[in-house]
Amino acid sequence: MTGRMFRPSVVGAAIALAASQAHSAGFQLVEHSATGAGRVFAGEAVIADNASVLARNPAAMARFDRISASGALTYIAPDVYVRGNYATDPGGPVNNASLTNNDVVPGAPVPAGYFIQPLNDKWAWGFAMFSNFGLASEFPADYPAGALAGETHLITVNFNPNVSYRINEQWSVGAGFNAVYGDAELKRNFGVAAPDPYSPSNVSASLKGDGWGFGWNIGLMWELNEDHRFGLAYRSKIDVDFEGDYYSDLPEGLIAGPNGPAGTSGQNIPGELTLNLPDMLEFSGYHRLNEKFAVHYSYMWIGWSTFQEIRGTTEEYGTVLQKDEKFSNSYRVGVGGTWYMNPKWELRAGVSFDRTPSRTLPSISIPDNNRWNYGAGATYHWSDHQSFDAGFFFIHGKKGAFVEEEIPFTSKGNAYVISMQYNHSF
Repeated sequence: MTGRMFRPSVVGAAIALAASQAHSAGFQLVEHSATGAGRVFAGEAVIADNASVLARNPAAMARFDRISASGALTYIAPDVYVRGNYATDPGGPVNNASLTNNDVVPGAPVPAGYFIQPLNDKWAWGFAMFSNFGLASEFPADYPAGALAGETHLITVNFNPNVSYRINEQWSVGAGFNAVYGDAELKRNFGVAAPDPYSPSNVSASLKGDGWGFGWNIGLMWELNEDHRFGLAYRSKIDVDFEGDYYSDLPEGLIAGPNGPAGTSGQNIPGELTLNLPDMLEFSGYHRLNEKFAVHYSYMWIGWSTFQEIRGTTEEYGTVLQKDEKFSNSYRVGVGGTWYMNPKWELRAGVSFDRTPSRTLPSISIPDNNRWNYGAGATYHWSDHQSFDAGFFFIHGKKGAFVEEEIPFTSKGNAYVISMQYNHSF
């Protein structure tokens, strides 16, 4: 590879591309329920209108007086592009071959499920299955920036048992254990930068594996009265240790740079990667102003500074994939309202703002920008024990510019999110 073509050292670059534009800041997922989607998750840690509150605050289980279960399915339809150009020779003119991909992120479903059981007037327990982090990006095999071509996928599932205790009429506490399973794949092709004798679809590096990480969460709820309450919840940071297979079509023993990729002649060898997921602190408030209307709000702090790099290793070669990310701590703030139209129907809406964590080192790997989110939704109460939720929100990302490998890029991402949910109490 010559001139200003992309170097193999950026082979791991797109780990967080998808969700950085399609979901919340970085590659965080907040799409935990259809109820929350309709208010863009403003007030989510304290409203407790169904069992999905478990994704945010275990202390809110104290508000339930009977067994409750909720199941949600959200579909995210992103519209993300990355654009740029490269030169074929050092100092040469810009080539007409464009580093443009107008369909970077595929659509994806996000399921979730929740169960809460009061044990007595003091204690309750519950179990949640949902995802706080995930991504997917797909580039064509002949993408000019070969080291960025290929596919990136990350799926995480949080298995989260919780318990709550009501101290008195105003104060409740809760805690939980988080077992996070992750499945990830990084595959990079040479693209048009393929050296002889390789074709654009040959793999410069691939790392695929799965693993577990463990953490904890706690929550607090303060109820001034039935119409005014506050919630505070915290989730610890989690390191997910992935183990799997690494391979490259490069000749066995060849290391293309200080940070890889390393050649294996297409043979699988054991590989490892640790993904550092951030801790989160959320404060929420809910105020029912009268019989018909309520306002609610949230502020979430996300400790993204824990995510500084992507580093894949093998026992034989050491580091085979490495990319600095240098995330900074970020936040999400939102406000919403609910209209209790009649005993059958509730309508809701909200707006929120996400601050990007990739402010220090923006790159094509994470073309992440600040964004606004606008949502609306409804609940239909079929009976005293059954209800259905629908929610929709639009993510509007700010256009951003950055330089990667001396090449200027621009990126922008919007997304359409629709969610459905069924709730049942016993």
